[in-house]
Amino acid sequence: MSFVHLHVHSHFSLLDGLSKIDELVNRAKELGMPALALTDHGVMYGLVEFYQKAKKAGIKPILGVEAYVARNGHTNKRPGVDVSPYHLLLLAKNETGYKNLIKLTTIAHLDGFYYKPRIDWELLQQYHEGIICTSACLQGEVAKNILNGDIKKAEETARAYEDLFGKGSYYLEVQHHPTIKAQIQVNEAVFGIGERLGIPVIATGDVHYINKSDDYAQDALVCIQTKKTLADTDR
Repeated sequence: MSFVHLHVHSHFSLLDGLSKIDELVNRAKELGMPALALTDHGVMYGLVEFYQKAKKAGIKPILGVEAYVARNGHTNKRPGVDVSPYHLLLLAKNETGYKNLIKLTTIAHLDGFYYKPRIDWELLQQYHEGIICTSACLQGEVAKNILNGDIKKAEETARAYEDLFGKGSYYLEVQHHPTIKAQIQVNEAVFGIGERLGIPVIATGDVHYINKSDDYAQDALVCIQTKKTLADTDR
């Protein structure tokens, strides 16, 4: 069964990602992946280069961004309050979606920048068409509610995002990071939320490097298929 990485950071995720575009595309081709996403933190700097090189390599490029969502509105910039936005993964499914990603990212930098380029719920309501959304990593709003012990709020958040983006365009996300106990806790809760609400779950590697995350993402995929817990995997 083929696997496609949907949550991938390059060196354009400044001070965070390590992988160069050429390396990502070459590795995906080496592994026989039919497609690959690029979802850098808050920016779309690498998408043109990524698109051109992925197409040349015969790989379908999936264009996206891991957005920062301000908790109190993207124009609020209060010290100690608005410095920790939620993460949200956004993928363009068509030209309209790509243009909306450009719009969101532009506003995030011009109007919402406070330590990071930020958007908010109101902007997503305006520019969500043509976009697939996932709940992202441990910094996502669903995950944060789970870690705060508020499963009801996590479910309400997931349902709100599914209502906004539409059924089939919102997914809950699990990742395999066996040394992070919080990730195991979140994954288990996400499986339960997905089953109760009928929201599909996807496995990602949250790729920041070229090699090892491939194994972790494959383990997460197996967990979804077998209902095995991520804590039971060997890696």
